[in-house]
Amino acid sequence: MKVFVSWSGQRSKAVAELLSDWIKCVLQASQPWISTRDIDKGAIWFSEISDQLRETAAGIVCLTQENKNKPWILFETGALAKGLSTNRVCTFLVDLSPADIEDPLAQFNHTSPERSSMWGLISSLNSCLDNARLEERILKQVFDTYWPTFESSFRDVLANTPAETDVAPRSGDSILAEILSNTRMLSSRVRELEHRVSGSSESVIEVGPQSNVVKLMKMAQAPEISVGEILTAANLLGVSGVELENILGSHRSIDGRVYSKRKYNVKGSDPDSSQ
Repeated sequence: MKVFVSWSGQRSKAVAELLSDWIKCVLQASQPWISTRDIDKGAIWFSEISDQLRETAAGIVCLTQENKNKPWILFETGALAKGLSTNRVCTFLVDLSPADIEDPLAQFNHTSPERSSMWGLISSLNSCLDNARLEERILKQVFDTYWPTFESSFRDVLANTPAETDVAPRSGDSILAEILSNTRMLSSRVRELEHRVSGSSESVIEVGPQSNVVKLMKMAQAPEISVGEILTAANLLGVSGVELENILGSHRSIDGRVYSKRKYNVKGSDPDSSQ
């Protein structure tokens, strides 16, 4: 399994090289690839990287304050996301927190240089190894063996490769603007789901004004709407966890298929016993 490690800038490069070596120690069946070491002299770097991206099973993008908005990082991240058939691209936050990241990089899963987060990364990479994957018990032992080495080496990298330029932290206005944009996007998505449900053959008995709970019931009765979309709508509509659990329990099986055709009134009384 090939793991593409992307970097830009001296600090990001040093961390990428450390990650490449460490992943190979923990998962010996993996093949980390990094351009500083693995491009032959005289090779056309753009073509070589494009070829590697086509053969990659997972990608790690080493982000720093300096490179988070650099064109090269955005190019390689986009190429990784487009080229992989499954969502196996993550960002490694060298000297950042998730709040520092803006779209489009904010859409990816973030890994921080902490034990629990790194364990999640290694477990995810191990799952890509198919027949060569390690049992979780063995993987945990190997991880525990090599973790102190990574932890101390990472501290050395930060100390030996100081930031080359001072980058202003992300402003509060920028964060608020992103929250507003995401809220509007979710609201638009809920309206779209409601519109799709309105044409469903399933009917709901309504008495009085329509409530958010009934809206969610309609969504749950539409087989073309996924459980994930229902959860997103429930969060935006403010439907409680108990009400959501009752709705999903009545209308959805584990695989998302509708198996109950009960009808509810708007006040959420007990379902009609007739099927």
